[in-house]
Amino acid sequence: MASPTPARRIAFITGSAQGIGRAIALRLAEDGYDVALNDIPKFESELNEVSELIKANTKSQAKTYIHIADVTIQKEINAAIDAVVENLGGLDVMVANAGICIVKPFLEVTTEDWDRIFAINTRAAFFAYQYAAKVMIKQGRGGRIIGACSGAGMQASPMLSAYSSTKFALRGLTQAAAGELGQYGITVNAYAPGPIVTPMLNGVGDSLGGKDAVFAAEAARIPVGYIGKPEDVAGLVSYLASKESHFVNGENHSAENIATGALLMHDSLFMGS
Repeated sequence: MASPTPARRIAFITGSAQGIGRAIALRLAEDGYDVALNDIPKFESELNEVSELIKANTKSQAKTYIHIADVTIQKEINAAIDAVVENLGGLDVMVANAGICIVKPFLEVTTEDWDRIFAINTRAAFFAYQYAAKVMIKQGRGGRIIGACSGAGMQASPMLSAYSSTKFALRGLTQAAAGELGQYGITVNAYAPGPIVTPMLNGVGDSLGGKDAVFAAEAARIPVGYIGKPEDVAGLVSYLASKESHFVNGENHSAENIATGALLMHDSLFMGS
């Protein structure tokens, strides 16, 4: 038997203290969701800021819930999801957004680098996808599971061998999970940002010799002539989280304004568009 549907849908976003995760949380609250926020302990004050911004938006009237957890540890992400259900009344949208980037020449990537980035970018997403799906199946009202891929998960880049590998793996996980969970009314998709102005991109720019020069070079190769903002990605996630996206499943959705039509067309064919 399906559990009662709450008056408002409920979304849980990991890594929501800053950058794209923060923008997604704010957008989904504006869209009418109650929002659960998550990050690691050092970002607790930033999470509180996001929560206060949401509460200050009297138009949305969204409830928030903050759960500090290390999403690379299965029992912690499971406990976080259980707490979201207990405190907000269920789970309708799971956004596995938490991630890091390591910028290093391939020959200098260590085993520790490899294990750490896969734990955060891929294993944590697997944990979130799997347990969220179990909760959604038990609720019996479908749901949306959304993961953070990247343009680097569509076209691997020099200096990003470990990062690109995690995002290629995330695409595979998303497709496979989508094929199994659709029967329960659960769709699984990923968003793939290109260059977006975030703390992560700032770090990448600094690692490559200076963010100003890197940002200028990126903007020059983008047809519209500028780098995107987190809100641009949040708009895409807003659609993927919506009921209107019910026929979109197993896809990797690019949020990258770049003239690589042949590459993207090939990727769309591979993804089954």
